[in-house]
Amino acid sequence: MGSGCFACTGPKVDEKDRIQQAIDTLKCTASWDVKNHSPWNEGETSSSGSRPIAAHIFSYRELAAATKFFRADFLLGEGGFGRVYKGMLESGNQIVAIKQLNPNGLQGNREFLVEVLMLSLLHHPNLVNLIGYCADGDQRLLVYEYMPLGSLEDHLHDLSPNKRRLDWNTRMKIAAGAAKGLEYLHDMASPPVIYRDLKCSNILLDEGYHPKLSDFGLAKLGPVGDNTHVSTRVMGTYGYCAPEYAMTGQLTVKSDVYSFGVVLLELITGRRAIDNSRGAEEHNLVAWARPMLNDRMKFRQIADPVFQGQYPPRGLYQALAVAAMCVQEQPSMRPLMADVVTALSYLSSQPNKPENQQRPNTYRLTATSTPHRARRDGEKKLRWGSESDQLRRLK
Repeated sequence: MGSGCFACTGPKVDEKDRIQQAIDTLKCTASWDVKNHSPWNEGETSSSGSRPIAAHIFSYRELAAATKFFRADFLLGEGGFGRVYKGMLESGNQIVAIKQLNPNGLQGNREFLVEVLMLSLLHHPNLVNLIGYCADGDQRLLVYEYMPLGSLEDHLHDLSPNKRRLDWNTRMKIAAGAAKGLEYLHDMASPPVIYRDLKCSNILLDEGYHPKLSDFGLAKLGPVGDNTHVSTRVMGTYGYCAPEYAMTGQLTVKSDVYSFGVVLLELITGRRAIDNSRGAEEHNLVAWARPMLNDRMKFRQIADPVFQGQYPPRGLYQALAVAAMCVQEQPSMRPLMADVVTALSYLSSQPNKPENQQRPNTYRLTATSTPHRARRDGEKKLRWGSESDQLRRLK
């Protein structure tokens, strides 16, 4: 176990005992009451039929058997952290996803511990469920619920000709669900949890394209008291990191809001956050989109050509307004995730009607930096009205 993560005194304990001690300590020091904060009440289940459960400790032998000794045809994907396999647990015949961490990879002991801690204590329909983990010797494995539709990235980029393209309504529902997951982390946990690694590949899709946030190894506890930010080493993925965090290492919940804005732009445009195959002017999605957000005549050029015009024009303008607010360079100008949820829940519930059949809505998207706080002078707000009003607010 790497030093500097948790203080340890007294007799030497093995890794499984150390993880349990850390979970118990965090329960005492952070006011995360899973029973009270969880959106599941007694007798309720998530949309996938699962309930939040305590993380189970697996042996390496059990997980090797579940994957037929990590056979290549069980491999779901791999990255800098290691490999993810599909597995079948012998106890209960449950299909799971098993992440086997590479000892020399990007996710080390600290990130492994953080992920076990976070997902053992935080439960929400839009967060992936951690079923258990293995810490035998040098082996580090995480066992999650299996998400049959893979990641959002699998459905947006480099699609095979026979793969279904996501329509407008499905994309807005995915955006709304991911926003709800972030809202839960920011507003229900105390101190708040800053996800720090929101991107399309970390949004997994259950049946019915129900989104869940995954990979919490980089998550951090947010500032408390009079502190405005936490200072930390810059981590995350290029193209998704908020500019102030990338430059200074100062992290706030508004850093996550920026990353969400990038994901929302990906959903609207079908483009990658960073695309090296495009020319220099189109390499960075935010830099490419930002000038067009000020030009009404170019709004439809931003929309994914895959839509072939099958989207509500007013809904496109409103979704672009939300994305533009989220990727503001000044953190204080970005909205709260609670307000983003309100906006996207509305958009995802609207039928795909021609513009002349739509009514403007009346809710407001604000950029307040603290929930339930009166707006300070000069803080930006976004209220749906006429298209010309929306354009003026985006400038």
